Amino acid sequence: MQPHVPIDSDEPDEEQTGATGFRYWAPLITVSVAMFIGTIDSSMMNVAVPAIVSDLNTDVTAVQGAISFYGLVMASLMLPAGRVATMYGLKRIYALSLVLYGLGTLLAAISWNMGVLFLGWSVVEGVAAAVLLPLGFTLVVINYEGKDRAMGLGLLAGVSAAAAALGPIFGGILTTFFTWRYGFAGEFILALVALALVPFLTDYRDSDVTLDWVGALLSSIGIGALVLGFILGGKYGWIREARPFVVGGTQVNPLGLSPTVLLVAGGGVLLVAFVHWQFRRERRNETPLVPMRVLNNGGFVSGVTTWVFRSVALAGFLFVVPLFLQSAVGFTAFESGVALLPFSIAGFVFALGTTGWRKRIQPKYLVQIGTGLMIGGLLLLYGQTSVTTTIAEMLLPMAIVGTGLGLVMAQIVDLTLSSVADEDVSEASSTLNATGMLGYAIGTAVFGSALLSSFYRGVVDGVLLTRGITVTIGQRQDIVILLEDAREIATEAERQAAFAALSPEQQQALADIVQGAMVSSMELTLLFIVAVSVVMLAAATFLPTQKPTVDEVVDVDKPSESVIRADD
Repeated sequence: MQPHVPIDSDEPDEEQTGATGFRYWAPLITVSVAMFIGTIDSSMMNVAVPAIVSDLNTDVTAVQGAISFYGLVMASLMLPAGRVATMYGLKRIYALSLVLYGLGTLLAAISWNMGVLFLGWSVVEGVAAAVLLPLGFTLVVINYEGKDRAMGLGLLAGVSAAAAALGPIFGGILTTFFTWRYGFAGEFILALVALALVPFLTDYRDSDVTLDWVGALLSSIGIGALVLGFILGGKYGWIREARPFVVGGTQVNPLGLSPTVLLVAGGGVLLVAFVHWQFRRERRNETPLVPMRVLNNGGFVSGVTTWVFRSVALAGFLFVVPLFLQSAVGFTAFESGVALLPFSIAGFVFALGTTGWRKRIQPKYLVQIGTGLMIGGLLLLYGQTSVTTTIAEMLLPMAIVGTGLGLVMAQIVDLTLSSVADEDVSEASSTLNATGMLGYAIGTAVFGSALLSSFYRGVVDGVLLTRGITVTIGQRQDIVILLEDAREIATEAERQAAFAALSPEQQQALADIVQGAMVSSMELTLLFIVAVSVVMLAAATFLPTQKPTVDEVVDVDKPSESVIRADD
């Protein structure tokens, strides 16, 4: 393997460590800004869905579809994006992606119908974010060494977690007091700020690298199919069809299976084919999309596995907690964001401030301690789940979960990417981020479905029990589906009218049933997130006990022939 040689820096990387000044830290500033806008986008707009529906004269399904498609585009394109950046230069592709992202946010901000919003947000922004997010980690590795690199990766991880949690606050403020369009306008301004700092970046390009088009198609379609399958699972069923799945007027439910089974199975087959294709290209001395030495690296694989389960748990947590607080407790979008603030602050502070702890404690153990704190905070939150909970009562468990996540984020990215050679870090970063996006999609879909389906079943069971009615399991499921459909179709006025038609005793009984179902479904979902966190803790036991040295991952005696300098 060949050592990393920057394009436009004649100084050794080791001499850059410990430098100070704006020019030195400008690369970290620009990638942090890019990470912030790329991450906050979806979480900020989630709370603006009703306002977007009203403003653009559309429906909730269309807006939720746009949000889901944004994540699908990002996850699908991240692997080939890393290779393209290596081919044409990290700085050039990063700058072009910022320009593209800015155009997407500008188009979304001025959108006059749902089609324009979908194009600007889901498509244009999604493509740009697929490059920006993994490239941020890569640029930190290229531009920094030693403790500065560790701090930079910890900062990016903290920014990512904080942006995901702060999104509902910003979205709530904009939606309540201004307009959701200001959110996209603000991202456009931040994209310009990040773009202005691009000249300070150290570049890297490999002239011998080519794009594996077959591998790109296999990975993009495979990951896309997996993400889409999990998105559709909550509505159309995870195994057996819950509702007819119709495409172009034709029902697609072979053997009574849900589309999730077909998409997940098909996506899995394509990804297996992708791995075999990568091995075949390497045997033929052709450039693979992801070097197999990366996937054969035990430290990298264990880091990616831990990262995926972290993404699943975090996505579920950030989805179900605000939903419960707004639907069951009665918080506004802004109040829900305030409740998450201790989580955001603790996560950011510990992700940024604990990177130096590795001098005294192995990074692997810090990841395990952080995961344990996450589990403890979730269990504490489980014990406090109630429709009368307050922001003050949630402060401690939220802070503990955030502290644990911060400890994990401060170590896991650096520990994982440091396991591979610098020449492979772009592809490794893309792989890490693509699997992370897949984890986010799975976490949001699975835990969102678990919360809602458990709630509707609780309501149906409560009503049937109160009325003394006995039904079969199949009949019960049919009633649950009818209730879910009615909740989506009925307007607020129609729901209020139906509730008013009940007697006072029936209204009170129904209110008690609904509250009980909300609490029990939230408790069950939190336990599921705890279970995923336990699996994450088990995966962390396979992390390397120490970061590999440069000599362990790079053959420094073999000069690079494929790295292009800026003046060539």
